[in-house]
Order: sequence, then C-alpha cells, then structure tokens
Amino acid sequence: MYIKELSFECYQDTQYAAVERAINNYLDMLRYNGQILGREFPVAMQGAIFTTRLVCPEEHSLLARFNSPQVTHALQGLTNAGLLAPKIKTIAEDLNSQQCATNFTPSWQILYTTFLDTCSPIRCGETLAPIPLYRTPEEISNGDRKSAIKWQEEWVNLDELQMNGSAVSSAALKELGEVDSKFFYRGTNLCKRIQYITKVPTYYYLYRVAGTSLQEEQNRPCPSCGGEWRLNEPLFDIFDFKCDQCQLVSNLSWDFKK
Repeated sequence: MYIKELSFECYQDTQYAAVERAINNYLDMLRYNGQILGREFPVAMQGAIFTTRLVCPEEHSLLARFNSPQVTHALQGLTNAGLLAPKIKTIAEDLNSQQCATNFTPSWQILYTTFLDTCSPIRCGETLAPIPLYRTPEEISNGDRKSAIKWQEEWVNLDELQMNGSAVSSAALKELGEVDSKFFYRGTNLCKRIQYITKVPTYYYLYRVAGTSLQEEQNRPCPSCGGEWRLNEPLFDIFDFKCDQCQLVSNLSWDFKK
C-alpha cells in the first residue's frame, strides 16, 4: 500500500468553511469507494494550500477510472468551493500495511476483517491478501462500496465490545459468531451481492470463541447445515473450518487455538 500526499490549492477567494466541507466530503467519498484507507484524515492549511497524507491500497488507486459517481461529484464540489483539482504525490510504500492481492478474480474469496484492519474486507481465498474494493467490476450498492466499509466498521465495533468484556459482550459475540444473528444476515447478503458482481465464490467468516473443550470444538459441525467442515490443515493459520455448501469459514475457538 502507498502513502500519498494530496494538495488542494485555492484559485479564487473563498470561505474556510466551504473549503473544509468540500475537502472532507471528497475524502469521505474516496474512503467509501475503497480508494483510501482509514477513518481520520488530518488536513493542514499553509496559506492558500491545504494538504493531507493518505494511505491507498495501490499506487494508482486515485486514477479517475476508479472513481465512483460520488467521488466525481465531490470533485465538482471542490471546484465549487474555489479549489483546484488535487495534486497527488506518491511519498512511499507504507511499511506497516499489507500488500494487496495481485489477482482480482481468484478461485474464491472471503469477506473477512479484524479489529486492527483498515484494508479491504474482501480477501483473496488463495493468499488472504486484500482485494481493493474499487476493483469490483461494478459498485456494490448505491453507486459505491460504502456498504462493505460500513459492514467492516460494525464488525470492528462488535469485536471491541466483546474483547473489552463490556456489558453487551455476549450480545456482540452472538452477532459475530451465530448464524441466526442480524449481523450474520447482513454479512451473508453482502457476500451474495459481491459474488454476483465479481462472479467469484464469496465466503463469510464466522468468528468463534468460547466452547467447552478442545475435542468438542474440533468435532463441531457446520452451524448452518450441520455437515462436516473441519479442514485437515488450517488455512493461513486462521481458518480451521470451511463449508463449501454454505460458503462459510471459521476458526477453532480462540480459547483453545494454539
């Protein structure tokens, strides 16, 4: 992934509030399309120039051909606010980020994230590398990829609640790890949509903690169809279970996983 510096220069007299709204809206639209990663983007003002640094999945993530209709509209908003189109400078590769997948149409893929991730939640099933959201052949919903970003944000929020042992940790665990939860319903429907537009089988990651014993965990059936789904060897040292019928992957309970 790559660190980019964007510079926005005023070409006419304008109001700071208008500039602030236009830049923040543009950055939000880029984020909801998967072209930039993260949630907070500090913007510095130096005279008539505003600058920010961002992380992009690929070196060319900000090319116009990847823009959603919302990004294109936000670019017009910059012009309306008295700003030139942003000047984009590549700073360097981000050493703390994962490398993106090189194959955008693998044999299968997974909707998967962790509480530390800001990269795309669509992961290559062959390498687990993230596939940039804007690389889907068409928008996931409503013109961009916001639905996938919002699913990821909610997953992270639920995971933080259960890890912190909050008053609602059991409810959060149910949402992440049970097939009758509302969050599971949302996630699997998102998988179906992604599979439909990419033509790639898309699996859903079912989070697992707790359980009564290692043996019981190893022998538990697929919670959706009741079939055998334990793998001979874990995938990526994470997934111990995979059901091709239900298109689910899961881990041996983290309470027993070595």
